[in-house]
Amino acid sequence: MSTIIYVPLDERPCNAKFPMQISQASDLDLISPPISMLGAKKQPANTAALALWLLEQSAEADVIIVSLDMLVYGGIVPSRLHYLTEEECRIGLNVIAECKKRNPNLRIYAFNLIMRAPAYSSSDEEPDYYAEYGAELSRNGWLQDKQAREGLNDAERLELEALLSRLPQNVLQDFIGRRHTNTAVNHMAVEMVREGFIDFLIIPLDDNATYGYTSAEQRRLLYAVEEHNLLDRVHIYPGADEIGCTLFARVFCEIKNYRPEVFVRFSSTAGPHAIPKYEDRSLGESLKCQITAAGGFIGDSSREADFVLMVNSPPVGQYQMAETTQLFRERHPAYFSETNLREFAQAIRRYSEKGFMVSLADVAVCNGSDEPLLKLLSGSGLLPKLSAYAGWNTSGNTLGTVIAHSIVESYYRQNEVIPAPERSLQSEAFYLSRLLEDWGYQAIIRADIAANHLGPLGGDYFDISSVNDQVTELIHSKMEAFISRYLQDFGTDRLKLQNVVLPWKRMFEVGFDLKVTAE
Repeated sequence: MSTIIYVPLDERPCNAKFPMQISQASDLDLISPPISMLGAKKQPANTAALALWLLEQSAEADVIIVSLDMLVYGGIVPSRLHYLTEEECRIGLNVIAECKKRNPNLRIYAFNLIMRAPAYSSSDEEPDYYAEYGAELSRNGWLQDKQAREGLNDAERLELEALLSRLPQNVLQDFIGRRHTNTAVNHMAVEMVREGFIDFLIIPLDDNATYGYTSAEQRRLLYAVEEHNLLDRVHIYPGADEIGCTLFARVFCEIKNYRPEVFVRFSSTAGPHAIPKYEDRSLGESLKCQITAAGGFIGDSSREADFVLMVNSPPVGQYQMAETTQLFRERHPAYFSETNLREFAQAIRRYSEKGFMVSLADVAVCNGSDEPLLKLLSGSGLLPKLSAYAGWNTSGNTLGTVIAHSIVESYYRQNEVIPAPERSLQSEAFYLSRLLEDWGYQAIIRADIAANHLGPLGGDYFDISSVNDQVTELIHSKMEAFISRYLQDFGTDRLKLQNVVLPWKRMFEVGFDLKVTAE
């Protein structure tokens, strides 16, 4: 059996746990460092200790899947806060080359983000000054990129001049300087692909847009990738926290010699053309990127597909997309005229009745599930017809997660005469966990607690440290109620919820274990 080593982007469940759960639904083992080694939000991991661990583990391994942000900076948030020089970063990257030198047969799959510049002012995951100047820093990048690409109109030129006069030079220099360093690391990674130390590299665009710092840096990287004839080995597209899952799926496909064919079906005819919020390209193009990176390809019909990917797509893009915090009646009018959830649900039923494996990528709404669709599917008894689901955070996060799980599950649907009970239960547990978190927590429970409970408890959305136990107990009870109400078709006596935590002591993400027993 192949030995696969995995170094995640950070310690949150989406990075440290999701790929492990998908691997447990397979017959491949994924070995990861202990959570205690991975840092804690703004506190970077001990990169020296992590490097030693990786060198030791890789000596007898077949594959490494590694986050370079973790290896170099100590995690995703530390990558936005560090004061490392380019040379110090190069020393961190050299661990990869050393692993390859010691074990020449080792295959290395790496990923390293293009640093984001969110369009809002908050220092929760950014430098302290981002609380005051974040929106202006982001807008500066947008205007600078647009000016370089196609020029600015008079109003935009005046806006840029005013922005530059308001932004303190030390703030601008710190932010731009760190971006230069991180961009240099991405170019170093591309060079390591050219030299043969890295076999496959993904450079995800973290929370990006059509214009901005990320867009400009992406173009320069693409020029270098093309110049060195590396388009087949370096992929650059929107994403971040799902890449561990994507790379596990790719490794799985290569080990199993599996080339999954995916048939894609949208809920809205406008969906493939909409540009999702936090991304720079149409949903249809992002789907191509995600499926290709995971080792699959998009087929022409459902008849020959290994699975059908139902994509609940937005009928509009960018800032017109709905959020889970909005009421249904507050959505853009296109959600009521340019999408048909009833037909979409009927298609799920018919594909399932025909014997197809069906998965659902729920990207119509940002930061959680599209509750009207999920209530329709639950009320119609259709949730058990699905084999995989995701609907969390960004479009890229959702797509990468559900595609990876679907690829692994579809392989065993075709190659197991008698399904392995433990593997099947792990696959079902991951599917149900996504329903519980993406629909139950992100779309319902999180907003409920933020609106109705945090204030009386004395907590804050971005810091619940002082009331952590009360909030996690409340989440646990509300999740149990959700299971009883919406997951009854799976046999609620089979489902045991344990270990509910808020990993970054804030409301945004939740961690838990969902144990599923045999019927």
